[in-house]
Amino acid sequence: MIHPNHHEVNGFLYADGHRLRNGAGRELLLRGVGLGSWLLPEGYMWRFPEMGDRPRRIEAMITELIGPAGAEVFWETYYDRYVGEADIARIAAEGFNSIRIPINARYILREEEEESGWHEEHLARLDQVIGWCREHRVYAILDLHGAPGGQTGTNIDDSAHDLPELFTDELNKKLTIAIWRMLAERYKEEWIIAGYDLLNEPLPDWFSAYNDQVMPLYREIIAAIREVDSKHMIILEGVHWATDWSVFEGLPGNELPDPNLMLQFHKYWNNPDTESIQKYLDARAKLNVPLFMGEGGENNKDWYAGAFRLFEDHGISWNFWTWKKLDTDNSPCSIVLPQGWHKLVSYLEGGLMPDRVEAQSILDEYLRNLSLDNCVYHADVVHALFRRLPVRIPAIFYGYRGAGLSFGRAPGRQAAAGVSFREGDGMDFRFVEGDRTEPNFQHGRGQAWLPEEKLCVELAEGDWAAYEFTVPSSLGDSELLDSPGPLSLELRVLMTVPGSELRVQLDGQETGRIHGSASDSGQDWQTRLIQTGQGLDAGTHEVKISVVAGAAAIEWLDLR
Repeated sequence: MIHPNHHEVNGFLYADGHRLRNGAGRELLLRGVGLGSWLLPEGYMWRFPEMGDRPRRIEAMITELIGPAGAEVFWETYYDRYVGEADIARIAAEGFNSIRIPINARYILREEEEESGWHEEHLARLDQVIGWCREHRVYAILDLHGAPGGQTGTNIDDSAHDLPELFTDELNKKLTIAIWRMLAERYKEEWIIAGYDLLNEPLPDWFSAYNDQVMPLYREIIAAIREVDSKHMIILEGVHWATDWSVFEGLPGNELPDPNLMLQFHKYWNNPDTESIQKYLDARAKLNVPLFMGEGGENNKDWYAGAFRLFEDHGISWNFWTWKKLDTDNSPCSIVLPQGWHKLVSYLEGGLMPDRVEAQSILDEYLRNLSLDNCVYHADVVHALFRRLPVRIPAIFYGYRGAGLSFGRAPGRQAAAGVSFREGDGMDFRFVEGDRTEPNFQHGRGQAWLPEEKLCVELAEGDWAAYEFTVPSSLGDSELLDSPGPLSLELRVLMTVPGSELRVQLDGQETGRIHGSASDSGQDWQTRLIQTGQGLDAGTHEVKISVVAGAAAIEWLDLR
């Protein structure tokens, strides 16, 4: 099978100004998924409460339940099954060209009193996954998610004392530098590794007193890497969940810590609009480096359809968080919840301990459920990320390329005062129900928009909005990405002026019109169907909706 990204994944990646290029000099964007909870298990992905929110607490619970020997077998099985070759093959077949591998320092360090150094058996497992990436043409990003001592002082880095002890103990800094030098030495000739993500989300605001240590530590790590590896790209994150880039301020281009550099931010639970990422776009223009949205997700498919188009239209590489977790509908892979799982949750919350036989049975079922072929697969999540047919697109998420390319306003029209969203576009938005001014995009666990939170875009005569979507290639014997037939478009619309008329165009050709009148109640929302009657080639296509007469509010488009 020829994977859709086989031309992109080719040779060492490198930064060329603000562009990212592969070994053949071809410009590309990284489009990937994170392997969250694999080498650094996160409690929320296990549906555990705070008492089981990080690796060391989960490990302690399992040891208590089934003993040290049973726990050792559990974890080695867990590591082998959570990410298998089938996962990497599926990621590649879906069109992702990269993965981000979050690593806990404790995974690769031997901690036994009688033995110190690197855990070669665990590194061999990392080698294996990197080999699968090479085989299936998927770049791998190495991400130090949990540095020695912890870089965040929270559960996400497996902190022991809820303190950022990476920055309070010089031994932890030295060990972190040694880890990166070891990894660079080990993988210096491995072109399938896209780059080294030095520290995940260092120092939330409440530990900002240590912010002045971040860039000096970055420089020391980079120097150690460059002693043995001159080829791999370096990836740097800002502080406070990678959203605060003040640590990069004052860095003119010739003072960047390395010429082969990419800067990373993360984005969760907020407006998917240009205004929300403007500071990163400004930094790109100033420093002339590529941008990487290295973590974003944990929301719902409507938000995905907006946020990831935002990154695409602004030429920003991206990585979705995360590929697989327990009992979910907002990640591609959902691990089926084992029977009796609630007993483990209860135990963590102070309830009765299950007996060893019962606990072993629950954990064994969990391990069986980890494999890709035993997971529930949510293709609709992937479709939303790529805007791949079939897909639903909220109408507020028309393209982000700017006026004249992604939207248009009638000459002389001014935006109505109201919702704080995409304010630079000058378009009109309102809530489908209610009268608010602030949108709420802080949704998780896949829940749909609540009625009072649904936004629509309002278009008047002469206004238009354009929506790009993709049709996948047929991949030989693959059943994943068959090309569809003629396009069907459902449009959720409210005519707000008598005698209103909409024109629908597909790739510049008119394919239908919608006529309607305003209702007495002003809330006569309708779902209207347009059949294009023509098949579509693989690639990117555009639906454009224009108001020919009157005015209309549009809530969503459903493309099939």
